[in-house]
Amino acid sequence: MSPDTVGQVGPPRRRRRTGRTPVALLLPAGAGLAFLVLPLIGLLVRAPWGSLPQRLTAPGVLTALRLSLLTATLSTLFCLLLGVPLAWLLARVDFPGRRLVRALVTVPLVLPPVVGGVALLLVLGRKGLIGSWLDTAFGITLPFTTLGVVVAESFVAMPFLVIAVEGALRGADTRYEEAAATLGAGRWTTFRRVTLPLVAPGIAAGAVLCWARALGEFGATITFAGNFPGRTQTMPLAVYLALETDLEAAIVLSLILLAVSVTILASLRDKWITAA
Repeated sequence: MSPDTVGQVGPPRRRRRTGRTPVALLLPAGAGLAFLVLPLIGLLVRAPWGSLPQRLTAPGVLTALRLSLLTATLSTLFCLLLGVPLAWLLARVDFPGRRLVRALVTVPLVLPPVVGGVALLLVLGRKGLIGSWLDTAFGITLPFTTLGVVVAESFVAMPFLVIAVEGALRGADTRYEEAAATLGAGRWTTFRRVTLPLVAPGIAAGAVLCWARALGEFGATITFAGNFPGRTQTMPLAVYLALETDLEAAIVLSLILLAVSVTILASLRDKWITAA
């Protein structure tokens, strides 16, 4: 046993390999970083800093921001309610067609959001497969409502949560669950007291990604819920509308979205996503 491993509990930690970085990798890496960062710098350079306070307090901006934060939060809660059990099913239950189900779950990741909005209209619209029944039986109409925004955002954001939680469940040590079962804990108790705490970082990371994706959703929202100020006009939709008439207003709205997204992701990434 080497001196470096004396007193060490568990397997020895792998040392990171150090060496000279090839110039052939530095050049494209720098170009990739510039490609991602320069557009954000362009927003900061072109921002109307002098009139920023007045534009930030404009009624339309605050209304769109409140609506975006509300719908993104409700969408995330809805995705947690349905996505965590779905991720557990995909990770822990071996059933016929599991690969197909997993593929279907990830379809919204590659599906154009506008197509998702059209699909939601065909299913949940007033004349849709389920929407017509909801309208007739309960008087519930989803399209062009605030609830419709939540539905559209949930459709495009849930795969992020499911993928993150499934990965956490697959990587979790099942010995703790087996020990709980040996001690007489039922399946629900084991899931609630052991499994959920084990995968809590994965759930948190998935919820953050889900919330950020819902906050920035545009295509499915404008197709399924429309663009009505105070009711369905979220921040991305307000940016699109302002871009046609007032470039500076569009820049200010974009800055708000950028600030909110960066603040949330930067404050939570080190805690929940990256390894200690």
